[in-house]
Amino acid sequence: MDTMTVPAASSHIDPELFELCIQAFDSIPAADENHTVAAAVRSQGGKTFVALNVFHFTGGPCAELSVLGAAAAGGVLANDIETIVAVCRREGNAFRVVNPCGRCRQMLLDYNPDIKVIVLDAQGVELEARAKDLMLYAYIWEDGNAGAAGRVESGAKGPDGSQN
Repeated sequence: MDTMTVPAASSHIDPELFELCIQAFDSIPAADENHTVAAAVRSQGGKTFVALNVFHFTGGPCAELSVLGAAAAGGVLANDIETIVAVCRREGNAFRVVNPCGRCRQMLLDYNPDIKVIVLDAQGVELEARAKDLMLYAYIWEDGNAGAAGRVESGAKGPDGSQN
């Protein structure tokens, strides 16, 4: 069994979701390059789900996309998810939070702009941000997955001070 380099659970904003991500790698060999990120979510009702990315040169799904599918298969849609975190596994079985890529940020914004996303700041400290706060000046799909009534306001202000 490989050893893991993991910070103390108390150093994470959400130790339970972080641990679920680590456990997702239990049956994946350390040398596997096709599954390097796990993502976990918690619904507003407390249900948790975890999934791995599936690397492929054609752009296989990130772990964040995979876990939203797993949650949906378990009866929890994206608009019912409260928190998401992605954790990458590095050489030596070292695990750390990894920020979502641009595609995942846009997808989270489209499906649930208020989802809490656990990210790392420039100093490597974990913090929570809403999906809509990760995408300043984002493209807003007005009648997308949230429906027309769920239109997202970006929070950005124009030159005249009006809100977008």
